[in-house]
Amino acid sequence: MTHTPIPVTLLTGFLGAGKTTLLNRLLAEAGERIVVIENEFGPVSIDSELLIHELDELVEMTNGCLCCTIRGDLSRHLHELYRRRGAGELNFDRLVIETTGLADPTPIAQTFFSDDTLAEAYALDAVLTVVDAVHGARQLDEHLVARKQAGFADCLLISKADLVDEASLANLTERLAAINSQAGQHRLDQGRIAPDMVFGVRGFHLDENLLRPPRPDGGLSFRPAAARSFADDIAALHLSHDGPLDLARISAFMNRLVDIHADRLLRYKGVLAIAGEPHRLVFQGVHRITGFDYGREWQADEAPRSDIVLIGQHLPADAIRAEFAACLATS
Repeated sequence: MTHTPIPVTLLTGFLGAGKTTLLNRLLAEAGERIVVIENEFGPVSIDSELLIHELDELVEMTNGCLCCTIRGDLSRHLHELYRRRGAGELNFDRLVIETTGLADPTPIAQTFFSDDTLAEAYALDAVLTVVDAVHGARQLDEHLVARKQAGFADCLLISKADLVDEASLANLTERLAAINSQAGQHRLDQGRIAPDMVFGVRGFHLDENLLRPPRPDGGLSFRPAAARSFADDIAALHLSHDGPLDLARISAFMNRLVDIHADRLLRYKGVLAIAGEPHRLVFQGVHRITGFDYGREWQADEAPRSDIVLIGQHLPADAIRAEFAACLATS
């Protein structure tokens, strides 16, 4: 029997953004058996009292943040949940991890790639980040972790949009797009969104649809850096080239990029055209953890093109662009 990894959704967002309200809606409407791991600062988990729908399992992780003091507990719980599922003690279709509003999602996501057993048992589907339309701009100004949550997201979910005017909402969405050009943006309706909009995202899968969101003409859409706020030290950098790259040069470029900038890279992904190779080379990474694979062949009517998106903090854009340009294949 073929093993199908358990899909995992990581739900993050700053304090008071509306994560628990969204989670309640998803639990009520998803039509799946969902296990929830949630954590809260302090000795008592308050959010667990707010989860009003019956759960197959609620793993309360208290006295700290998933990404730091009790990160080891996360791995232990994941192993135990998988064991219980395999033994028939617990039947569930999906795992949702709701983090505290002060959590950096990066090390939580890394947990699923740094342990071979967990990498086989689970498939990280998407990072959902809830952004409060009323307070989001100020939180992005004042808190690095809020900017990291936005930069790491596969989906940015705007809550309380009905409480602000359209101009303020437009400014916020433009700013979020400059921080993270790859995350789809959706407005929540009283904390509600259709489950199929946020489940099955495949944000960490290696395939040719890795780079999003597309324009209607099939190209990639990226917002200009001018949309960024003065406070935004995290931004998306897009590298592109029509035509093939030299494999040795692009490999050396990627190695240098990770060696030098890994601590500042939140997410990075790309689809590459390699000289002499009929298939697309697809990759993505989180800090120093990187995965590569060959995708489908370039078709006769397709012009091979390379696109890389780097989302990171204080990245030297001009220097990185110059190094990437040196990777072009020469005839």
